[in-house]
Amino acid sequence: MRQPEVAGRLAALAFALVLAAPVAPGAVSLVLSAAFLTEFLTDGALPALDAVTPTPRRVSLGPSVDRFTGAALGVAPPLVLVHGYAPEGKDDPRLARAARLLARAGFDVVVPTLPGLTRGRLRPDDAAPVVQALATRPVPWAIVSVSIGAAPAFAAAADASVRDRVRVLLALGPHASAAETLRFWLTGAFDFGGISGRVPHDPALVRAFVEANADLVDAPTRAALAAGDIAGVERALSDLPPSTRGLLERLSPARAMPEVRARVILVHGYADRAVPYTESLRLAAARPAKTDVVLLHTVSHVEATPGSLWRAARESLRLLLAFHALRWAA
Repeated sequence: MRQPEVAGRLAALAFALVLAAPVAPGAVSLVLSAAFLTEFLTDGALPALDAVTPTPRRVSLGPSVDRFTGAALGVAPPLVLVHGYAPEGKDDPRLARAARLLARAGFDVVVPTLPGLTRGRLRPDDAAPVVQALATRPVPWAIVSVSIGAAPAFAAAADASVRDRVRVLLALGPHASAAETLRFWLTGAFDFGGISGRVPHDPALVRAFVEANADLVDAPTRAALAAGDIAGVERALSDLPPSTRGLLERLSPARAMPEVRARVILVHGYADRAVPYTESLRLAAARPAKTDVVLLHTVSHVEATPGSLWRAARESLRLLLAFHALRWAA
């Protein structure tokens, strides 16, 4: 990322804070939110939050769960951070950095390892560690999910045993339909609400996905992929066995969405090449009430992308308000 773009985003965040702080409650929360986003958007190049907060404490809650806590003012709201594809699970360096940032911003962060997602495999039982984390304390929780971590996050937020404990769920680059996401990964095509397109994918990444999800990709689909026959892949996907279709339905956040009682905030980049932004639109359509969609040009999947100063200013303000809503609602 070039330095002028970094400076532009920082200026935008400062401008947003000046506008918001005099009229909004929770000025301290706004400051922490702005500092969090500054550090997030610059990928740590401008450590705004590190400069004003102490180093969080990391403790193990078991072999597959860690907790990150900082010196929050008042009672720190608990938050479950649900990772996407992360081979090292809770020990993934980028995931741990995100957990530390959230702890510095005032959250009490719990990070469970989701076994399926360490191998790039979506499976229904990955929701269990999230449900178990929520069950540990009968208090209002926040959830932040990353990418395909939306599947276990939304399944947990809809689980009857804990759903009343979830106050707000913020999803970064989520999918709504596992079947449509499978189609996108294999063919590059996306389509929802009159919006359609096609994104070329690296064949090596497609092969890795197929190897990790062998039971989702049957023999006809594999044969069409090997032949480079995209139309054949489309036909094979439309004729998947009922068992595979049922599994894909269970892995779809849109299926769980009507049972989620929390406020939902969906943040998605227009230029996302991993999950198309139309998936956030699809997910919001499954339960429009208490659901906000924030579509951005300055974010790709879960990373910042270059943009104009004016666009950065406008979108940084939207991100600031979205993140502040996460902190305030929790």
